[in-house]
Amino acid sequence: MKPPLIALTMGDPAGVGPELCLRALAEPGFENVCVFGDAGVLHRCAAQTGLPAPRGGVRDLRLIGAEDFTPGRASAVTGRASFGYIEAAIDAALAGEVAAVCTGPINKEAIHTAGVKFPGHTEMFAARTNAPRSCMMQFSPEITCTFATVHVGYAEVPRLLTVERILEVIELTHAAMLRLHGREPRLVVCGLNPHAGEHGLFGDREEERIIIPAIKAARARGWQIEGPLPPDTAFLPWKRASTDAFVCMYHDQGHIPLKALAFDSAVNTTLGLPIIRTSVDHGTALDIAWQGKANPGSLFAALRLAARLAT
Repeated sequence: MKPPLIALTMGDPAGVGPELCLRALAEPGFENVCVFGDAGVLHRCAAQTGLPAPRGGVRDLRLIGAEDFTPGRASAVTGRASFGYIEAAIDAALAGEVAAVCTGPINKEAIHTAGVKFPGHTEMFAARTNAPRSCMMQFSPEITCTFATVHVGYAEVPRLLTVERILEVIELTHAAMLRLHGREPRLVVCGLNPHAGEHGLFGDREEERIIIPAIKAARARGWQIEGPLPPDTAFLPWKRASTDAFVCMYHDQGHIPLKALAFDSAVNTTLGLPIIRTSVDHGTALDIAWQGKANPGSLFAALRLAARLAT
């Protein structure tokens, strides 16, 4: 059976995205990958890094000239181009031209400078696909986390947490883990406050008012779910060994343990979309961009997961 076609967005041209795309195009087993980007940029990057130049597998969108930017320095022009690659790939997925989208790293400051108001990939995909609900999932063999809130300041988190939102993330997490593992998943929900609130001593009783009712609603469906657990002990080795996914309340609650344990293998996935989307779990790494040093492990894992979900 022919493998599903995966759209790989090039990411910010000034970052490590172009060299990672070159590595993917040259990697055996990724013949089903089509880079959505600029061929001129890829050829310039190949010449500078010594990586193999692409001989196909590129949808040349011509959004930026090969000499219109400085490698290692993100700008409005590179941010605008990286957003254009994403839009084109999403549209191709919605039209059925590709089976999934895998995104290269973007630079949020460059995106904002270009006038794009989305805080990240997750919000871009949700808006362009008109997804009524979505959440971020960071997946790896060592640890998997989903998030009730993501790209917001800490002061905003408590007011964004509702019973409905947490239950929604639990539902999306349960469905994703069931699909990936083929069995009933075991989930853990983290508390918001230190010690999971210590029975109301810390915070504004978010655990009692919001998190626990969502957990009870999920348990009423017969799902295996535990919590709210104190975040400082939820990710201990023995707990990770018995847990398929952790539902986290905010960005760093899950990203810190995940990147400490699986920086080179974690995959960012957006749940709840009408299309499949995976991504590298790292940034543009401007300090080492265009030097041929970037580790392709996270990208390769993201491409494999995209293909797995698309079959």
